[in-house]
Amino acid sequence: MESPIVKLPKPVKDLASFILGSPYCYEEIVENLNFSNVPCLKLGLSKGIGMGIVFGGCIVKVPQVQKIISAKSALGVSFLSYFLETLSYIVTISYNLRSNNPFSTWGETLAITLQNMVILMLLPFYAGKPSRAILSILSLAGLYYVLSRQDIVPSELLGTLYTSTIPIVLISRVPQIYSNFSNGHTGQLSAFTVFNYFLGAVARIFTTLQEVKDNKILIGFILSLGVNSILALQMVYYWNSKQTVAAKAKKDN
Repeated sequence: MESPIVKLPKPVKDLASFILGSPYCYEEIVENLNFSNVPCLKLGLSKGIGMGIVFGGCIVKVPQVQKIISAKSALGVSFLSYFLETLSYIVTISYNLRSNNPFSTWGETLAITLQNMVILMLLPFYAGKPSRAILSILSLAGLYYVLSRQDIVPSELLGTLYTSTIPIVLISRVPQIYSNFSNGHTGQLSAFTVFNYFLGAVARIFTTLQEVKDNKILIGFILSLGVNSILALQMVYYWNSKQTVAAKAKKDN
């Protein structure tokens, strides 16, 4: 066996091998610089995209939170959409944990869920209904506890529940899509969040095909791309209207 071209310290090698999920591919790509190994290159690309999405997921809702707090208003942001989305994400997290899927293929879901929890507290707060926020957070936390228990929810049932979240994710976007259409603008809806969701769905189709091989997850991302495409198109179409509404809100304050 030929000596490696690049030799990294063992701690770095172990970490890189862990992230890549294949010591063999680590040696081929990093140490031997063998870029002709297509399967390993695809795996490396998938891992890179996956970790990028996870990082993006850690900040994707931050602009939305900032916009709500800055405007002291949740105008145009649908509470029902966020609640249904978070509900489905909790099932998704439980399903992926039970399936032992790589964190790089679903980690952003956990990050987005935590940010959604913040938004679900802000929306009722600015609507003068704080008890609604407490009730929604407690119900979602209780759901996760139940789903995490194998003795309460068997894996087969959890798989069925995950399949049921696919239409929930689609439905969760409908109130927001309708709100945009009805208002004729996107209000305090964050463009960064909308376009990040759209691009994330595209990337997740690729990473799922490369690493997970689960048709339920793949179909979910394909359908998610469809509804997120509608939101992205609305964001572009109503862009000028959105600027007018923002200027008016700033003047009123």
